[in-house]
Amino acid sequence: MQGEQVPINRSWKDKRKLLLLLPLMLLCAFCFTSWLSYQVAYNSLKEQIETTHLPLTSDTVYSEIQQDLLRPIFISSLMAQDTFLRDWALEADPDAAPIIRYLSTIQQRYQTVTSFFVSASSSRYYHPDGVIKSLSIDDPDDAWFYRVSQLPPSQDYEINIDYDTADTSRTTVFVNYKVYDFNEKLIGVTGVGLSVDSVKKLIGHYQKNYQRSVYFIDPLGNLTLSDSGFTGPRNIKQRAGLAEQATLILSATEGRYSFNENGSQIYLNARYIPEFNWYLIVEQQDLPATAQLRQTLWINLFISLVVTLCSLIVANLTVGRYQRHLETLASTDKLTGMSNRQSFEGHLEQVIDIQHRANSPCSIIIFDIDHFKTVNDNYGHNVGDIALKQMSELTQKHIRQSDVICRWGGEEFIVLLPNCDALAALEVAEKIRLAVNHNELNINGHLITMTISCGIAQIKTHEVLASLLIDRADKAMYQAKQNGRNRSVIAE
Repeated sequence: MQGEQVPINRSWKDKRKLLLLLPLMLLCAFCFTSWLSYQVAYNSLKEQIETTHLPLTSDTVYSEIQQDLLRPIFISSLMAQDTFLRDWALEADPDAAPIIRYLSTIQQRYQTVTSFFVSASSSRYYHPDGVIKSLSIDDPDDAWFYRVSQLPPSQDYEINIDYDTADTSRTTVFVNYKVYDFNEKLIGVTGVGLSVDSVKKLIGHYQKNYQRSVYFIDPLGNLTLSDSGFTGPRNIKQRAGLAEQATLILSATEGRYSFNENGSQIYLNARYIPEFNWYLIVEQQDLPATAQLRQTLWINLFISLVVTLCSLIVANLTVGRYQRHLETLASTDKLTGMSNRQSFEGHLEQVIDIQHRANSPCSIIIFDIDHFKTVNDNYGHNVGDIALKQMSELTQKHIRQSDVICRWGGEEFIVLLPNCDALAALEVAEKIRLAVNHNELNINGHLITMTISCGIAQIKTHEVLASLLIDRADKAMYQAKQNGRNRSVIAE
């Protein structure tokens, strides 16, 4: 008994599964590699932003803001130390004209928006335009003066943003500097003011140069300075995503933070500026290169998909071609090109099953070349091979397209005839026999005539095994040989 054969179709299905699995693994490897590269690049950029870019921007902005805002602090400090101002303030009932001229000179020389002096003894507010008003502790607009007066000795000034007392329609950044007499007693507050618009332009300039948001907050988290385009809450504690970290920001001198706001990752660097008693905040929404990284990721994934699909197509075409070639080699006889024994047996089993279910007749013809050994012995195996080829060609001419011819072994052939009873099969066998008998093979001037003996068997109702049908046809063929060869016999 032959060993169990693996069906070619099942083997091909297994190969197709493997062909699908390999590109899928390739695609997964491509995707994982692309995603890993994206994550490495993203984390590297994030690390650079948090540890290098934002702190460096903060240092640069701080350096520039010192030049831009420390100048008015320095001017106010000079005014507070000016002996003329101190001597004038110590007079019992000083004339306002000298101090007005002095303040006007300061304003013109240093191009400030305003300059002022408030006397602690008289509470008068002196300005280049004259005596503006007398301050009152009960007036909320004058609270700044009493707040500065109560500053600890270690703090000589404050910076605040307020409406200009001389022009209430104008918001000004004031440097309020305490003035002491020669015995360190407070005698007033002096200083200069900068236009908020000019400071906002400075911040806008920083943002444009560094492509990051820059703003200032006080120790309570209130926004003190920003550019005109700022639209966020006026206190960082009210900002979504940042409220949880506001306490940490306001309790440290500097730090790096990140939070999520409306689906975007925000990176923030905070730095306390003791000169202003403010915090400098530099933040960046997500990473500038993130969009490019994502685009590169999608391009890589698309390329991976295309390469995988192309690989799958090429693999299917290549393997399919080789598979068909292998199937042809496995299912056909190399010499004649007809079905071989292995493929024919499987096909015969299927046809028998179909014919039984359809209750249709089915027959086979087994024939053998008479005295074929003599042809091989007298003319050689090459001539024998030619004879076998001609035998298959002659047989093919006298059967239907639905019929199947198989080289069963050596010089023996089987023809499968679906929907054909024994008598019809006998007619076909006779046509083949006569065609072979009348065909002469010319080999080097020698004419060779061959004959065949045929056995015909029709499948019986109870016959479900192909081997039984073949055995009956084989016995009929041997009966034809015993009866003198070159004839056809129908099996019982």
